[in-house]
Amino acid sequence: MPDLTTLALFCAATLALLLVPGPAVLFIVTRSVAQGRSAGLVSVLGVHAGSVVHVVAATLGVSALLAASATAFTVVKYAGVAYLVWLGLRKLVRRGGGGEAVAVPEQSRRRMFWEGFVVNVLNPKTAIFFLAFLPQFTDPSAGPVAPQMLVLGLIWMVLGMASDGTYALLSSALAGYVRGSARARRRLDVGSGLVYLGLAAWLTGEKA
Repeated sequence: MPDLTTLALFCAATLALLLVPGPAVLFIVTRSVAQGRSAGLVSVLGVHAGSVVHVVAATLGVSALLAASATAFTVVKYAGVAYLVWLGLRKLVRRGGGGEAVAVPEQSRRRMFWEGFVVNVLNPKTAIFFLAFLPQFTDPSAGPVAPQMLVLGLIWMVLGMASDGTYALLSSALAGYVRGSARARRRLDVGSGLVYLGLAAWLTGEKA
């Protein structure tokens, strides 16, 4: 199992990533603004129910790689760092879209839950992200990788629900500005890009 230092570092890195709004946060904020806080919280539950699928898939995939070859496992970890660098650069060079707000039709709570679940499960970028991020904090010499991945994934989801839930609660006051301002979205992209690049640099230094 991960030691306390690793868990603390993982929590810090996770919070740094979660606090920068991404597509899931935009989905949650949009629902919260359109139908109220409860709708946003239902969307949070749906999104993170989908995260369970990605965590299990990443755990099984990485465990299989480690069983096949320790070298393959190392390659996956360095590929994960490269992926974080790519995400950061992509955010920094991305051009903001138009400033117009998007009207969102009202939906039932059940449909919003399943919509959040499906949107997250069917997003290949989410699957790749979990596969790239979670192995960075595992250590095969500390024991089986699968339980470590599951613990890290559970922590991610708990922190994610807390972070996204906060966005849902605050979005009625702030989301209209974020969704309607190209400048605000651009600032979020730059902030997100710097977080990804900083995390990649830190992980590379840890491995050196």
